[in-house]
Amino acid sequence: MWIMVSGPYTAGAPTAEARAANLEAMNRASLEVLARGHLPLVGVNVALPLIRVAGEARFDELMMPISLAVAARCDACLRIGGPSRGADDEVALFRAAGKPVYFSLDEIPVVG
Repeated sequence: MWIMVSGPYTAGAPTAEARAANLEAMNRASLEVLARGHLPLVGVNVALPLIRVAGEARFDELMMPISLAVAARCDACLRIGGPSRGADDEVALFRAAGKPVYFSLDEIPVVG
């Protein structure tokens, strides 16, 4: 499966260091998803390079639309971390589509 790893990025992260720590947590979880035989995707990892090119002033215009577009292509979601409106919006998209939402790596089936 293609599994989106959703968690807070800017939520509760007032500094660049805190945002980097949030992204690191999603990327670490992604490694575990990969180890279970699935392809992990993090919407922030897709959006940030485009935001860097477009400029930070376009962050709000680009971040969630790109993340939600990535979510729409995935088969399931792993929700990690604390409160986050964006991550909750991603989870809602999966639930509306009847796709699995996992809240623990242990819930994700191992392939092979």
